[in-house]
Amino acid sequence: MELESKIPDGPLAEKWSRYKRQAKLVNPANRKKLTIIVVGAGLAGSSAAASLGEMGYQVKSFCFQDSPRRAHSVAAQGGVNAAKNYKNDGDSVYRMFVDTLKGGDFRAREANVYRLAECSLALIDQAVAQGVPFGREYGGYLNNRSFGGVQVSRTFYARGQTGQQLLLGAYQALMRQVAHENVKLYTRHEMLDLVVENGKAVGIIVRNLDTGALERHGAHAVILATGGFGKIYYLSTLAMGCNGSAIWRAHKRGALMANPSWTQIHPTSLPQLGAYQSKLTLMSESLRNDGRIWVPKKEGDSRPANDIPEEERDYYLERRYPAFGNLAPRDIASRAAKERIDAGYGVGKEKNAVYLDFSKAIREQGIDKIQEKYGNLFDMYKKITDYDAYREPMMISPAAHFSMGGLWVDYELMTTIQGLFALGEANFADHGANRLGANSLLQACVDGYFIAPYTLQNYLADEIHSGPVITETPAFKEAEESVKRQLSDLLAIKGDLPVDYFHKAVGKILYDKCGLSRSANGLNQAITEIKELRNLFSRSVCIPGDGQSLNSELEKAGRVKDYLEIAELMCMDALTRNESCGAHFREEYQTVDGEAMRDDKSFCFISAWEYNNSSEPILHKERLFFNEVKPTVRSYK
Repeated sequence: MELESKIPDGPLAEKWSRYKRQAKLVNPANRKKLTIIVVGAGLAGSSAAASLGEMGYQVKSFCFQDSPRRAHSVAAQGGVNAAKNYKNDGDSVYRMFVDTLKGGDFRAREANVYRLAECSLALIDQAVAQGVPFGREYGGYLNNRSFGGVQVSRTFYARGQTGQQLLLGAYQALMRQVAHENVKLYTRHEMLDLVVENGKAVGIIVRNLDTGALERHGAHAVILATGGFGKIYYLSTLAMGCNGSAIWRAHKRGALMANPSWTQIHPTSLPQLGAYQSKLTLMSESLRNDGRIWVPKKEGDSRPANDIPEEERDYYLERRYPAFGNLAPRDIASRAAKERIDAGYGVGKEKNAVYLDFSKAIREQGIDKIQEKYGNLFDMYKKITDYDAYREPMMISPAAHFSMGGLWVDYELMTTIQGLFALGEANFADHGANRLGANSLLQACVDGYFIAPYTLQNYLADEIHSGPVITETPAFKEAEESVKRQLSDLLAIKGDLPVDYFHKAVGKILYDKCGLSRSANGLNQAITEIKELRNLFSRSVCIPGDGQSLNSELEKAGRVKDYLEIAELMCMDALTRNESCGAHFREEYQTVDGEAMRDDKSFCFISAWEYNNSSEPILHKERLFFNEVKPTVRSYK
């Protein structure tokens, strides 16, 4: 299969403008004749549905939550990046492009990354117009703070609630189009399969989660904006309902899966406190602007943090990465924390955490200033742990977080299935092997507000004569029957092990052997163990009830079954990449001082996997070319 990225010709800074000038258009009268399905109603999905609805298309928006306001975009707390240079500290679109490309360890397309930085300028104006209450300076100007992997202040924020506030803006825009009847909203509906006819995506099969009924929905194009699959690790920063099923079902219908092993471990999470915990709580990376990370210099030191004098503290990020210090990128900060914890310097009851200390910032800035910037995060920490972070350091630990991998898409955000687009974290496009903080909200918004309205229109211009999509066709019937078989097969197992047993088991395998570090031996073991777990699932999973009505265990079982398959592909992908880059750290490929050793000669490509039902998946490679920025050794020292 030949992968065509469709990157426009011309200078890098002109590619997106050139694309927009040359893209096909659909006149307003014809837009009313075209239907678009948007699956997912987080920032990427809501912004896309609202934008396309406002243009006059007939949009169907689906989410499995009871409201788009419950989408997991609310959990992105710290901010959203934009290269507006309000701090006059040397920022620019080009510098943001370089920071993002370098932060991803030179494993992303130059054109996509530059477009992300370019469109960031318009996003802030869009959000302000929607009423997003960004933090402001005394004079009324929008304020900025810095995030990991950069040396400028380009992160716009609404205290520690940026994702929630941006989502509310998108939600209001979406509901306005619902009121105008340009968008029809289907809450509590889960996509269970993609319908492909003559090589084109023409609809989806969904399950009404309240009644259990299966429904067919047709469209001229389908957008998947369903987020990432970091919850595959079970203990992660993601909500319990987050899953990878929509993109995986599309993958099994022909959409290639790109870089599935590149999943980010966030350095600033609350540590695991017990064996029965089901979720970890994310503390915003913005805290690393003023908090200093340290561990005791003495191994196994059990003294309270405030009893350990300054000279007996190891500020290991400041020591190892003096140029960036506590704002080192996430993958580097997470690995450094794990190294200290594994070496016996961890803190807390389980000795699985490090300290995040604000005492110096409070002395220099005053407690009122710290409360103004991070008050809700400190309140959340107090509520969960019963510790006061104004008086003693927070305890934090690395946790599974973001998927850099996802469906392969071209420059237009279209997958290898014609008419199927993937936005936000559901695609692989912009972050390379490691995402910089505050770029996730940016990508979700940019994809939905500024890119999809152009690229879908370019595709739909050739669909205006196709007429309404009919759901009474063999393709729809086959897809619905396939879903029915999968549901009945799950219900027929009648085993004695709950679904969560398998989710926890696969999560532990992945965290231990395909997490912060990987090795050939560990990955081979993981593949064997996951195959055995998949076989056990097919014999022993227990799903009470039936499939004709509300059944949350049945829904969960389908998602975990997909996770078991995704997990195997993740390990295979990691095994084929004999280098260390970004979040993919192969123990065999590191420098003498423990830094990642990239191999640009052999692995400067995107891994794109084709589903093969009868045998092993097929690897396709999209070669990466760097004309503007020469890949260099990624150093933050």
